Amino acid sequence: MSAETADLTKVDSAISGLSSSPPEEKKGHRRASSSAAGVYNINDLEKEGKELQIAKETQKLNWKLNTSPATLDDKETLKKFLTTPPVKKIDLHFPLGLEVTARNLKGVTIKDALDAIHKQFKKKADDELELPVLAGFEWDKEESWTRLIVHQKKEGAPSSGGGKKKDKKKETYDE
Repeated sequence: MSAETADLTKVDSAISGLSSSPPEEKKGHRRASSSAAGVYNINDLEKEGKELQIAKETQKLNWKLNTSPATLDDKETLKKFLTTPPVKKIDLHFPLGLEVTARNLKGVTIKDALDAIHKQFKKKADDELELPVLAGFEWDKEESWTRLIVHQKKEGAPSSGGGKKKDKKKETYDE
């Protein structure tokens, strides 16, 4: 058996025809970042001391964390930047310790933030969430420049006039 194997030469299609030295690096054009102009890295803003403003529209959404942001009626609000000036990524910190990161090289929008939050909560049932509705975001530069604190509440604002109609129906059944 050893006589047969001695006649065989080592052939590997992956290395045949290649020299043993590593291939030379191509010195071509490197693609530029695909971020939009005017969108900042949050760490650069911290170095420069530029303050963030959070879009006020987030407080009016009354969005349940375990529902898709696509179910919201106000589609224009979702397209707005979460912060001014816009940033490429920002951490969203929940009071109980959970932290999610919203990223978008063209600037983090409200939808990007809601998508990041939804990804964490989409498998939770309503009764599993103690505070299931988004109340808004807070930026506390003293605690951490690079993250927003997520505020939650028990329930969304009641729909206008919904409660009164039910009361009227109850009165008619009582009579």
